[in-house]
Amino acid sequence: MSSIETIHVDGVWQAAAAGETREVLDPADATTLQLVAEGGAEDVDAAVAAARRAFDEGAWPRTPVAERAALLRRVADLLQRDREEIALIESRDTGKTLEEGRVDVDDVTNAFRYFADLVMNESGGRVVDAGSPDVHSVIVHEPVGVCSLITPWNYPLLQASWKIAPALAAGNTFVIKPSEVTPLSTVHLVKLLVEAGLPAGVANIVTGAGLPVGQRLAEHPDVDLFSFTGGLISGTKAGAAAVSGAKKIALELGGKNPNVVFADACATEEGFDTAVDQALNAAFIHSGQVCSAGARLIIEESVRDRFVSELARRAEKIKLGRGTEDGVECGPLVSQQQLDKVEAYVASALAEGAQLRCGGARPEPSAVRPATGYFYAPTVLDGCHREMKVVREETFGPILTVETFTTEDEAVALANDTEYGLAGAVFSADTARARRVAARLRHGTVWINDYHPYLPQAEWGGFGKSGIGRELGPAGLDEYRESKHIYENLRPEPVRWFAG
Repeated sequence: MSSIETIHVDGVWQAAAAGETREVLDPADATTLQLVAEGGAEDVDAAVAAARRAFDEGAWPRTPVAERAALLRRVADLLQRDREEIALIESRDTGKTLEEGRVDVDDVTNAFRYFADLVMNESGGRVVDAGSPDVHSVIVHEPVGVCSLITPWNYPLLQASWKIAPALAAGNTFVIKPSEVTPLSTVHLVKLLVEAGLPAGVANIVTGAGLPVGQRLAEHPDVDLFSFTGGLISGTKAGAAAVSGAKKIALELGGKNPNVVFADACATEEGFDTAVDQALNAAFIHSGQVCSAGARLIIEESVRDRFVSELARRAEKIKLGRGTEDGVECGPLVSQQQLDKVEAYVASALAEGAQLRCGGARPEPSAVRPATGYFYAPTVLDGCHREMKVVREETFGPILTVETFTTEDEAVALANDTEYGLAGAVFSADTARARRVAARLRHGTVWINDYHPYLPQAEWGGFGKSGIGRELGPAGLDEYRESKHIYENLRPEPVRWFAG
């Protein structure tokens, strides 16, 4: 199989400087999907140098806002033109279903259009009242400069857009490193940026591993901003390297997200059905490989038995298979490494006393096709408690743990008892209670009687160890800008501070 040139520097697609390549695997059958360039520090240096020149000497940072917004809209149109092709790439690369891939393309399209509209609708700056008619004082925003962007393997296209769209809207240049496991849709996105007319050097991509590519991007002295989405351990290491160079940093480091279900949400058959369905959706979309997955079900004790029994019954019926096949509801895990990790979490939970209600193993070869893929059965673990490793740590797999409560205060305490704070949900028929609990949860996004929807105009990010900064919304644009205060004296005269 021939390799494709997946490194893009200063407007040129090329192989890695060292000539190295990497196999990108199809997680549905563990076969080679594509050979891509395996970049190194030399490639990063060349890409950053190109981005630096494009920012310091090129036209993009000084391009009128209307022209930048128009380019983002052209990219959005191209994404819709290539919707089926990109969705297929995303499905085959990550293992998610084809329909999930289509939804991702639509969400990426919306992100580009949102940031185009946002910058177009801004005023020329915030006027500051200096207390004198002889002073004109204004706050303006300027691009940060060269941005290094690192994205995760679970939502490669979506997470790339959350960084690229605001970075370009603000007038920055960038170098992006997609996950070495799932780089293909990001490569396609950069091709669309070029097709839309983005000047050479503004958008650069280096495919390769976290070491050395990600590390070099974090520590590079010519980078002004470092934005990372991924795991806590690797993110904190990369963030520390970036901070040592006094860069702006933005980190989204995952979550261990509670889904709190009160008994009154299940008082009617319709309410019960909805709460169970949403719990399945919260935990098992994309085989649980979602940073905001509702992996902790916190259920009121009085309805626990019925709720968990029905939840397990439905989870057992989830159809596994290749994401491009009709009727498949969950694809494989992304890699053998992730499969091993999930198996280890389940084993530790059972050793610590959890009760297996369903799943807990790879499916029988006869039950899933292809049998050689990285599949794992949706798993429900009952009788869990906060001291268990599977409850504390982000598993990033189809594992749902069950904890119970009897009072509202206990529910809140359990939901907040995590070092993370990315997202969570409350299900209750009592509107006042739901809003009261939502207000007390220390999580960046809280859903009431729903799970997973997000809006490009609403900030996304977490409390605690879920990260630093926000993506999306006005704050997501501000991450990629510097604020400048311009103070103009309209009637200058001597100050006479010094007598001489």
